[in-house]
Amino acid sequence: MQLPASLIQSLQTIKGFDESAFINIHQSGEQITSIRINPAKQFISTPLDEMQIHPSTPLRAASIPWSSQGYYLEQRPSFTLDPLFHAGTYYVQEASSMFLEQAVKQTTDITQPLLVLDLCAAPGGKSTLLQSIISKESLLVSNEVIQSRLNILKENLIKWGSSNVLVTNNDPKDFSKLSGLFDVVMIDAPCSGSGLFRRDAAAINEWSEANVQLCSQRQQRIIADAWNCLNEDGVLIYSTCSYSTEEDEEILDWMMKGLKVEGVRLKVEAAWGIDEVQSSTGAYGYRFWPYKVKGEGFFIAAFRKKEATDEVRIKIKKESIPSKHEIKLASAWLNSTDDLSFILQGQNIAVVPSAWKQTVQYLMQELKVRYAGVEPGTIAKNDLLPEHALALSTIVNKEIFSVELNEEQALTYLRKNELQIESSHKGWALAKYKGMNLGWMKLLGNRINNYYPKEYRILKAAPSNSPQGGAFHSQP
Repeated sequence: MQLPASLIQSLQTIKGFDESAFINIHQSGEQITSIRINPAKQFISTPLDEMQIHPSTPLRAASIPWSSQGYYLEQRPSFTLDPLFHAGTYYVQEASSMFLEQAVKQTTDITQPLLVLDLCAAPGGKSTLLQSIISKESLLVSNEVIQSRLNILKENLIKWGSSNVLVTNNDPKDFSKLSGLFDVVMIDAPCSGSGLFRRDAAAINEWSEANVQLCSQRQQRIIADAWNCLNEDGVLIYSTCSYSTEEDEEILDWMMKGLKVEGVRLKVEAAWGIDEVQSSTGAYGYRFWPYKVKGEGFFIAAFRKKEATDEVRIKIKKESIPSKHEIKLASAWLNSTDDLSFILQGQNIAVVPSAWKQTVQYLMQELKVRYAGVEPGTIAKNDLLPEHALALSTIVNKEIFSVELNEEQALTYLRKNELQIESSHKGWALAKYKGMNLGWMKLLGNRINNYYPKEYRILKAAPSNSPQGGAFHSQP
């Protein structure tokens, strides 16, 4: 791996930079694999630490010190061939970026109902993390401006299973009209990507000093566009996967000089190996060097807004709700309707937290909302045709008939192939693996209709000589 000489030169004056260690870690070929468990779909009753996950493959896990649900795996398994991955029980996320949990918990009272915006959200790692740590009484708006990246964001949030999430497809400037609406704004800004060279060597060819400057200008525009939607004393968290000061410390200085903000210092354990830095204006930032931490390059900082903002007046132009008949049909598929409300997202029924019903409807009329809460399905006469999202949600009725599949059957199902199962039950059923929902199927006596979404189906063949029957499979 040949690192750009201009990058090495630009890093010389940065605190903690060690040229030989930096080059050596990139030449080592070392790959770090880490996952974060979905606490709403806890599939492991014993802590992962010191536990052998797969009985025939010595694959162990160790805690990521700054994450309550994050774990390092000793090798990279085939996640594609793990049914639990498709059930949304965990997310494969880079370890350094999980430090977002500390930034939120140390700056915000997460026990309170919060309205949170993840502005540059795809593919969904930080959104699923945010959803896991905020209270059930909070609402997360997960936004992605690039249309081609929207589907993977929506898919990952559907897998995560929560009803307190919206997916939007807006430019950051569209949020400026939502004056003072959000309590927390997360901006994981598009950047030059130097922190991910170990994971994606092809990114080296795209790196240039000119691109760093372009990214810095774009980052300033994104922050400026979103600034008005953050309320007074609200928290803005800024991060990049770049080492460059133009995208890190200089952005902090730009904020301190041009916006009414207060930099927030975070508590970091010395053993974590994270470098605390200060910009020229005194703002605190936290840089992750891959030779100091077990993770990739990352930078993060937190600010508190110290500027009065006129709060937007939420006014619903026209309420759009399903009929009583439709609500009754959909309710039967839910575990409970307590604290939940039914609204229409276009032609689709959406189930959202009652406390946020008006806010969700307001955001629907002001933004391009592409998915809201949980969509249970479509009404056909006196029946509901259930959506995949309902199967993977945490609000689906636990009394619905289900079929527990073994690993071979689960993978057959996830490939959307024909299943052979003996059952006297006729009608809709949930396909499960290790107690976790995978999706819908319909039992018709002499055959089974597989309703797993075509666009999500597994296309990858099982590797030869791979072990069968466990949560994770090691690649050859």
